[in-house]
Amino acid sequence: MLDIYVDSVDPQEYFTVTYRLEGNDLNRAAFALAVGQSVGNPSVRNEYETPQLIDQYSAKVIGHPDKLAGKLSGIVKIAWPYRIIDWETDGIAQFLCVVMGGQMDIDYIHKCELLELDIDRDLCDAVEPRYGLSGMRHLTGNYNKPLLGTIVKPKTGLTGKALQEIVGAFVEGGVDFIKEDEIMANPSCLPIKERIWLVEDVLKGSNVVYCYCINADPLHVLDRAKMVADRGGNGVHINFWSGHGVYKSINKMDLPLYIHYQKSGDKVLSSTKNAYRIAWPVLCKLASLSGVDTIHTGMWGGYLSDDENELRRTMLMLSSNNTVPALSCGMTAELIPEVTRRFGIDYLANVGGAIHEHPDGLTAGTKKLREAIDREDRSTTC
Repeated sequence: MLDIYVDSVDPQEYFTVTYRLEGNDLNRAAFALAVGQSVGNPSVRNEYETPQLIDQYSAKVIGHPDKLAGKLSGIVKIAWPYRIIDWETDGIAQFLCVVMGGQMDIDYIHKCELLELDIDRDLCDAVEPRYGLSGMRHLTGNYNKPLLGTIVKPKTGLTGKALQEIVGAFVEGGVDFIKEDEIMANPSCLPIKERIWLVEDVLKGSNVVYCYCINADPLHVLDRAKMVADRGGNGVHINFWSGHGVYKSINKMDLPLYIHYQKSGDKVLSSTKNAYRIAWPVLCKLASLSGVDTIHTGMWGGYLSDDENELRRTMLMLSSNNTVPALSCGMTAELIPEVTRRFGIDYLANVGGAIHEHPDGLTAGTKKLREAIDREDRSTTC
């Protein structure tokens, strides 16, 4: 067996991934993951796998094999050398191929959960948000309270006139952030090239971030980002199915755009019901490394209600990197005080239903949320 077991690694040379593995033999599973996802077939050696190659390029299992022997499941830490990925060009796509790839084809690994990622931002070509939390607070003038967002509905089928009325009502009500729904993209009823002119005409002179949905295949999503910037827009909304690499690509285009990461569909990758999964906080970290400005992080107390401690840790990780955690899926004016008490003021309350269902209309619904947010102002007065 190759000598790939170590007590520790140099964090300037290796990034470390924590897994929960389950299979016929935990030690065998850990070995197969490390070798198979770095230098070669877990079960077959050849003459070109020199000791020097294994030392420099093989992933390492942190810990002694005796501690894994005889177990069917447990926590395993695997460390990969940074040198096996060209971080500037391979990016998140190749990273995911390495850490969550071929091990899913090995029949004696029955379960593989990627739980944590310890990686140095400076060594993986991470990019910072162009604006982030500080930029959105500066634009809106709201420094000492949560930020208020909302969502354009209906998702599709709108006329241009209806879209303008909806956006105008949100702005009149005092919103900070508006995003189009992830279903909107480029429907024939209202293509994005038409929407931009219509919306920007309404937003003229306002301090609102408006994120156009630009979901598309790679070439088109980049073209749409440039179109939004060229026509005066200040934000784009991209669902994660467009690919994690696209966020960094748009960030590096150096366009004056807020980038919103939208999570719908993530449970295909992250659900605890899955035998093979990437924990949602890790996906959030990858989004943060990719330079997104805002990310739909989850929700507490709504029709979606995540684990409070995990959500708090994820929100803190994001805000400490100047990324705005957005809470959505059941946010209401009545929930704002308790959410703020539990999680602090550094979040975007992205509200859909509670605004749209207000009996007096969208402006009144937005104002109700605005008032709830303003009551949470932490400014000190003399």
